Amino acid sequence: MTDDKIDKRIPQPIRSDGAGALDLGPRNVLRDLQNPDLLVPPKTDAGIVPNLRFSFSDTSMILKHGGWSREITIRELPIATTLAGVNMSLTAGGVRELHWHKEAEWSYMILGRARITAVDQDGRNFIADVGPGDLWYFPPGIPHSIQGLELCEFLLVFDSGDFSDLSTLSISDWFAHTPKEVLSANFGVPASTFDDRPKGQLYIYQSEVPGPLETQTVQSPNGKVPLPFKFEMLKQPPLEFSGGSVRIVDSTVFKISKTVAAALVEVKPGGMRELHWHPNNDEWQYYLTGKARMTVFLGDGTARTFDYMAGDVGYVPFATGHYIQNTGDETLWFLEMFKSDRFEDVSLAQWMALTPRQLVDSNVNISSAFTKNIRKEKEPVVSFPPYTYKSKNN
Repeated sequence: MTDDKIDKRIPQPIRSDGAGALDLGPRNVLRDLQNPDLLVPPKTDAGIVPNLRFSFSDTSMILKHGGWSREITIRELPIATTLAGVNMSLTAGGVRELHWHKEAEWSYMILGRARITAVDQDGRNFIADVGPGDLWYFPPGIPHSIQGLELCEFLLVFDSGDFSDLSTLSISDWFAHTPKEVLSANFGVPASTFDDRPKGQLYIYQSEVPGPLETQTVQSPNGKVPLPFKFEMLKQPPLEFSGGSVRIVDSTVFKISKTVAAALVEVKPGGMRELHWHPNNDEWQYYLTGKARMTVFLGDGTARTFDYMAGDVGYVPFATGHYIQNTGDETLWFLEMFKSDRFEDVSLAQWMALTPRQLVDSNVNISSAFTKNIRKEKEPVVSFPPYTYKSKNN
């Protein structure tokens, strides 16, 4: 086939140095456009690396009257053993029924408003409204509910990779599988009261939009929970850097969140989440807006580059080096989460800057003119020249 018959708009697996060849057979061009660094990997990629990307768009939807849900667990992304995620939407009045989990539930409100309720083991209750950027956290075994006050969407994160939202313990399912006579004895009412109880798990169902929060308050003789289950993340002043900003929320500020630590990261066009690693656990990511590329270095000459966009989940194994570049024209926002009570990271630049210069110079074979100017303070999000990410094949 001559060059004049080749559609230049279709990406080809050919690197700028000529390596590769045309792909003229059956292919998914849209997928290739979404994953340019898999089609033409950087020269520095090498070795066998497990898949570190999965999109919620590739999952099966559960559709209910009142909303929908979809999940990414170890079954969809096998490397993700520490955390699992559920993307859920509720209509105005839609209810994620009264239920509880064996796992802790951490959530980020993406859009819209909802009302959450919970009661702890000491009979202390919690009722609150949540909006965009708000978090909630329910410890394992704490019964709770979520109801849309308007059309809303949120991300739920659970502290076990093999979690499934359909395997939770729900009030409707328990009622359906308990004899009416037992329910009668438990509540002190006639057995006929339960003639119309659900036949199985409701999961999500449509109901009426509840009234204002003050009209729904239930006074408990034991009072309210001592630690709030809600945290307004966007009210936390961000840490500002040359390439963007970071908000860190862990148990030091969101006291109840004992098993999930998180950061909301903003990376401006021409910005990069610096080369770093996390010394406490694997990293589970959720991309909210924009486009990104991430290279993960696993050691022993092994590295792989992946591309991400809004709605994707990324994963970084424990203590492996990585960076995240904004490869689009709009601001990149993403969440990075850890099965831990604290957020921790180690900066490559800071490590080098705080190590004797002669040792660093001899190790990486770079002149001291470079190493003497490495920043000693962490800068999690840095700016970088446009050519760094426009040229993907170096």
